[in-house]
Amino acid sequence: MHFSSANGVDSTTTLSLSGNPPPAEISDGLPDMDRALPVPLRGHSLGAWRRSRPGLDTGASAAMTWRAKFWWLTFQDLPYIRHLCSFRRALPKARHLPQGLPYRSSFRHLPMDQSKHVLRSLSTDVSQFDRGDMAFIIVAGALVLFMVPGVAFLYSGLSRRKSALHLIWIVAASNAVVIFQWYFWGYSLAFSSTATNGFIGNLHNFGMQRVMADPSPGTPLLPELLYSFFQMEFACVTVGILMGALAERGRVLPALLFSFVWTTLVYCPLACWAWGINGWAMKWGVLDYAGGGPVEIGSGIGGLAYSWVLGRRSERELLNFRPHNVSLVAMGTFILWLGWLGFNGGSAFGANLRAVLSIWNSMIAAAFGGVVWCFMDYRVERKVSMVGFCSGTIAGLVAATPSSGYITLWGSVVTGVVSGAVANYSTKLKFLLHIDDALDLAAEHAMGGVVGLILTAFFADRDLVALDGISEVDGGWLNHNWKQLYKQFAYVCATVGYAFVVTAILAKAFDLVPFLRLRSSPEEEALGMDDTQIGEFVSDYVEVRRDYLDWTPVYRGGIIATKKDVSDGSSTPTAAGDRHGQPDVIREVTHEAHDDHHDRASSGLDTSISEKPAGDEPS
Repeated sequence: MHFSSANGVDSTTTLSLSGNPPPAEISDGLPDMDRALPVPLRGHSLGAWRRSRPGLDTGASAAMTWRAKFWWLTFQDLPYIRHLCSFRRALPKARHLPQGLPYRSSFRHLPMDQSKHVLRSLSTDVSQFDRGDMAFIIVAGALVLFMVPGVAFLYSGLSRRKSALHLIWIVAASNAVVIFQWYFWGYSLAFSSTATNGFIGNLHNFGMQRVMADPSPGTPLLPELLYSFFQMEFACVTVGILMGALAERGRVLPALLFSFVWTTLVYCPLACWAWGINGWAMKWGVLDYAGGGPVEIGSGIGGLAYSWVLGRRSERELLNFRPHNVSLVAMGTFILWLGWLGFNGGSAFGANLRAVLSIWNSMIAAAFGGVVWCFMDYRVERKVSMVGFCSGTIAGLVAATPSSGYITLWGSVVTGVVSGAVANYSTKLKFLLHIDDALDLAAEHAMGGVVGLILTAFFADRDLVALDGISEVDGGWLNHNWKQLYKQFAYVCATVGYAFVVTAILAKAFDLVPFLRLRSSPEEEALGMDDTQIGEFVSDYVEVRRDYLDWTPVYRGGIIATKKDVSDGSSTPTAAGDRHGQPDVIREVTHEAHDDHHDRASSGLDTSISEKPAGDEPS
């Protein structure tokens, strides 16, 4: 751009209008320059504003002198002439300005040394990142977040009605806790690039400091700010799965504090091992694509340890235990299936062919896992089960988590079949271990993760890994890398042992503190967690119960006894979905009244039973 000096002598000063910041040596004048800019120009680059004016295209205006532009603009933007003249006088006395000169009004409020620092921080080049890759990971991260309500609905449907909302609440609330933990120090402890101990990160990125537009420690395809968001959603889902251990007996407020500590001392080290640039598993060559160790084994084995410390539910609660809403189970499963495509597909860190491979492998493993589980149930019961199909589907997706970015498509068929069968048989482990793992976290998540990690050693292919354009591994047995099997096995043993021991110690320590005891009282368990912990109910209605003895009253001395009278020590089982563990109706009629009702009902004159909701007063 050609400028004319105040005394009429032309002097040439180069000013690029691309919008990039100037170096520190000329940034001292920027605050004063910004005051001189017209209002529409403040906070924007001069080039962006200039290109918005009709007729001021870059090519045609490059040779125009300042005076020619001045008179041209007189007819275009007369009110801005005074500001532009002031802007020319405010230019720094530098012969050449560098490429790019943003002028931001906020700079004038900063001390001079701080404005230099801000301008240096804005000089990071973000053009190295593909916008398509970034958009893909943003959507993938949103899909992973969508898995959180999927876990909540799945758990709610699997539980009794009197404790269904309890699980939805704790999964949702733990998600909020983990978001804060990840911002506070979780990301730094898991992925700090300056930590070299191989076990856990340091506080270099405490409070997300120095996390912005530099290439991430996990992949050069993404800026670190986006990478940290994507990894945060993994931590949220992991803790959400872990919260299933509270089913029907766990207190929610101690569990929230426990989730913060558990993420810090269990999840962050496991994530550092597998994905940190200096993690011991990463440097050793362990193949864990999307979290077989940190996510699946961490949550499954951690949930088993938490359940062990909580103890078994009362025998009364274990009788006749059935999911209260299979529709919620199915809905939660399909939400999880959708989110898992972002979970595994996004772990390729870009819109590339490896992401497509991961999604394909996830679909195949889920389908075969669900069908195999159903066949195994049919072999025993001669019926297919929706809950069984959902359980097998999740087991297949779990097994695909550590393997889907490494293995062949036919390898995912084997993975789905094996994971469905192993997870089905593993549901018996809780009886062998005498641990009340109510929602089978260990059977589905831990064992599914183990299967996926071990099979990766057999079916990993280095050529498939290279589909993202940057990754290089030695592969597995398909590439004659025989030692990969013992690496995977050692990694499984390390993650299982660490997750169980540390979780059990943390849970026991919490339980020893009086106001942090993890389990509710027997009376609260009988009433239900929704009533005692939440104060709301997932569906508050009187249910027509399916068990014959629950619907047909027992006679004692001419009075129809309530179910409460016969529940203790009798053969009457507890109905699934029984509100608060109490009878929904109270009947007190004599033999004569009952006989009269029976005769009227038989003749079709009366088909109702006079009943009064328990605890309700007439309005």
